[in-house]
Amino acid sequence: MSKLQAGIIPVTPFQQNCTILFDEDTRIGVVVDPGGDVASIVETIRGNHITPVEIWITHGHIDHAGGADELREVLGVPVAGPHKADEPLLQQLENQAKMFGVEMAVRNLVPDRYLDEGDMLSFADHQFKVLFCPGHSPGHVVFYNEAQRFAHVGDVLFNGSVGRTDLPGGDHDTLIASIRDKLLPLGDEVGFICGHGPGSRIGDERRTNPYLRGI
Repeated sequence: MSKLQAGIIPVTPFQQNCTILFDEDTRIGVVVDPGGDVASIVETIRGNHITPVEIWITHGHIDHAGGADELREVLGVPVAGPHKADEPLLQQLENQAKMFGVEMAVRNLVPDRYLDEGDMLSFADHQFKVLFCPGHSPGHVVFYNEAQRFAHVGDVLFNGSVGRTDLPGGDHDTLIASIRDKLLPLGDEVGFICGHGPGSRIGDERRTNPYLRGI
């Protein structure tokens, strides 16, 4: 099996982890959560000779989806995700920029397809299962590669923390249920990239994350 590689580009004033997942041999890959700074994303892709075949979106917040429509136009590839429950957020991305008072190029987004629990995504020979994990937003999804014990969890779980739930559509109990029922069962050895900051492993968070005590 070819090796799965990941590169992170911090984008937007929110320093969101736009992630490029790609196959080490073929250099075919995908872009996960291009929130903005599209020129930097494109420069990184081309500078590393990566051929993106799709854009994947974990959820509909500005820092994760704000640059997706522009990047789709530049690369000529489709957008997959998030779950349709985040459609209202995607239709208000431009207003989210005003709400947060940030000056960045943002476009509302209509994905080429929405995703749901159990859907499969792939590039090269890398298969990812979609996990529906609401709570941070109503339509948040996670991408899980079982073969390489790796997940991209967006803003559901962080190194030492969990996703905030004080934004429109957020719900703390729902978020904790998503972590308990969808992420922790993946196994302690599964490593993950999250939407902000350094990644971690499921087992490390199970043992040390204060927000996961007692679940």
